Amino acid sequence: MSEAVSALGGATFEGYCILRDAGPTGMVTIRGDLGAAAFGKAVKKATGCALPKQREIVTNGGRRLAWMSPDELLLICDQGEAPGMAAALAETLKGQHALALDVSDARALFRLEGAGCREVIAKLSPANLAPGAFGPGEMRRTRLAQVAGAFHMPDESSVEIVVFRSVARYAFDLIANAARPGSEVGLFAPAP
Repeated sequence: MSEAVSALGGATFEGYCILRDAGPTGMVTIRGDLGAAAFGKAVKKATGCALPKQREIVTNGGRRLAWMSPDELLLICDQGEAPGMAAALAETLKGQHALALDVSDARALFRLEGAGCREVIAKLSPANLAPGAFGPGEMRRTRLAQVAGAFHMPDESSVEIVVFRSVARYAFDLIANAARPGSEVGLFAPAP
């Protein structure tokens, strides 16, 4: 078995926020009827996470379970845990119209840290990132410039960003450009 590698080999950019390739990360796509009690029970049994509501992300230890669409969830976990989680989900969802698939090798995860992280993402996304409209515990699946992506804020000074691995370099460079020193606009600056 080959060793997992991240999309960008641990790339880092330091601007007015710090952007890092998060390294090999496990991700499992889960599809099914999110409103069905049996589906929710099976997902909780396999992941330990409660079913997230629309545009929500829930955590349980190192696992994060995000709402991605009306019939799709994304489990973010340790890279080595993803194949087993996909298999456990497939087993607990047996008999239901559902899918659990390890997509770790098809995705990349970046972490953006710093007081201006909300502004950096706002430069690239049409999502409303104003405090009160978006914050920790929420997930957005949207665009970052012209590529598909999703992001959430683990806390007020960091953002985790998920993109397709095929556009990882492009997305990383977009975010790095938005975070370059001297490009701050003070969009979400605290009131004087």
